[in-house]
Amino acid sequence: MSIEVRNINKRFGEFVALNDVSLNFPQGALTALLGPSGCGKTTLLRIIAGLAQADSGQVLLDGTDASHQHVRQRQVGFVFQHYALFRHMSVFDNIAFGLRVKPRGQRPSAAEIHDRVHHLLKLVQLDWLADQSPSNLSGGQRQRIALARALAVEPRVLLLDEPFGALDAKVRKELRRWLRRLHDELHVTSIFVTHDQEEALEVADQVVVINKGRVEQVGPPAEVYENPATPFVYGFLGDVNLFTGRVHQGVLHAGGATLEAPQFHDVTDLPGVGYVRPHEIEVLPYRPNAEGIVARLLHVTAIGPLAQLEFQREDDDQLLQALIPTETYRKLAPRTGDRLLLAPRRLDVFLEQAA
Repeated sequence: MSIEVRNINKRFGEFVALNDVSLNFPQGALTALLGPSGCGKTTLLRIIAGLAQADSGQVLLDGTDASHQHVRQRQVGFVFQHYALFRHMSVFDNIAFGLRVKPRGQRPSAAEIHDRVHHLLKLVQLDWLADQSPSNLSGGQRQRIALARALAVEPRVLLLDEPFGALDAKVRKELRRWLRRLHDELHVTSIFVTHDQEEALEVADQVVVINKGRVEQVGPPAEVYENPATPFVYGFLGDVNLFTGRVHQGVLHAGGATLEAPQFHDVTDLPGVGYVRPHEIEVLPYRPNAEGIVARLLHVTAIGPLAQLEFQREDDDQLLQALIPTETYRKLAPRTGDRLLLAPRRLDVFLEQAA
């Protein structure tokens, strides 16, 4: 089922949670709502589910206005961050709960409920835990049971609010890969909320970046990461080095560095900021009068295939980061305090009005 929201606005007193948000969620796709805490992503998810009402705007499910439908009419499965399992019920009964409370005319038979619950337990790879209490399960197992319970009622839409937020890092990684495989099998239109950039980029088909109640960018993970539309997206999706200066006729003058910005060849002396990711910086031996940014090496972390280097620019004491192959670092063999040259391979500049 496709989902569309049009011109959604929501306030809590003076606080603007959502400001004229319009989005399309493709049928069968897994979409991540990504942004910092308080940006409005959970509010939007709850409005789509029918658990909250927008002040204005529409929610369309398969092209039909569902803005005033009750949550049950929307046929939405919702998975909460903290599982919300019933402690006094077994795992089996938790999953069966949504089926047993259906109106009598829609309620499956006991045999059908039994078969569906055991099918879902096998799907989430926990069929051996049917008779257990949720208190006996690990956090990862509880979250999979919560997902099975949401799927039991055969929802047209699956909504997940920070589904792995309460789990440790290793379990999070395991479960998000599992969720991606499960989604590829079921193809239920799904939206999940996260503030974890890595999680969104790894799992989702589409990423929606939200900031202060507004949509900053929408697109496939690779596109959003490689071609950020705004300074916020650039800074939010991973580490970045900032070069603040003035743009004049296609060049960013940032301290003692001059960096090419050809897209602004018509700009005359306006403030701007250059954005360079650490892996886009080449580290070279220092040579007097050579092109590049002169910096001194402060610290190195060389574990695994990549070495992370921290520098301090000589002209303005700005701290910079570079990420290079460990093999390259070993060939350079720099020592702390050494003077080196940094050469950005890619630079994206935003004029200060945008930044």
